[in-house]
Amino acid sequence: MFIQHIIGLFTDPAREWARIREQHEQGAGRSVVHVLILALIPAVAGYIGTTRVGWRIGVGDPIKITDDSAIAIAIIYYLALLIGVLTIGWVIHLLGKAYELVKPASLSLALAAYTATPLFLIGVMQIYPVLWLNLVLGLPALAYTVYLLYSGLPILMQIPAERGFVYSSAVLAVGLIALVALLALTALLWGLGLQPVFTY
Repeated sequence: MFIQHIIGLFTDPAREWARIREQHEQGAGRSVVHVLILALIPAVAGYIGTTRVGWRIGVGDPIKITDDSAIAIAIIYYLALLIGVLTIGWVIHLLGKAYELVKPASLSLALAAYTATPLFLIGVMQIYPVLWLNLVLGLPALAYTVYLLYSGLPILMQIPAERGFVYSSAVLAVGLIALVALLALTALLWGLGLQPVFTY
């Protein structure tokens, strides 16, 4: 069922969101497994890309990170992805209460988990860390993630599309704020001396 949901979200999202709603009204187990598996893709790909391939700034030798440093970063990256999805699921649930929707928290977690699928899958591109290539492929994945949020929320929460648009916009705004906060935290940690160790 795991792979079927992924394929369904890309081939017929409306029908797949209805299937996801039916399965997740009973519990959040499938969403958790979905996130635990797919969040490994960008973390492992990032580890391989930064330690084996490296990236170039202009001409010159590729810049790489030591294995020990990359493992620590990959673990933190994986945990940040898990916490991010859980936090967005929690925010969706809390916003639902503000919109007077009493739905199981498992539906909110399912929306957060399955909406993030394109971003998890495109994370495989971190094996080859070339900025322009990652942007060219990452932006459509980000756009499709936003589409999944706007199309999936009304179906999962069983509300009219107009109301779902406002609800989805609020979720998206919180997600963007969380992203900026994460970038600020990363800069702060680097400033405190927790930056990666490079090989030369």
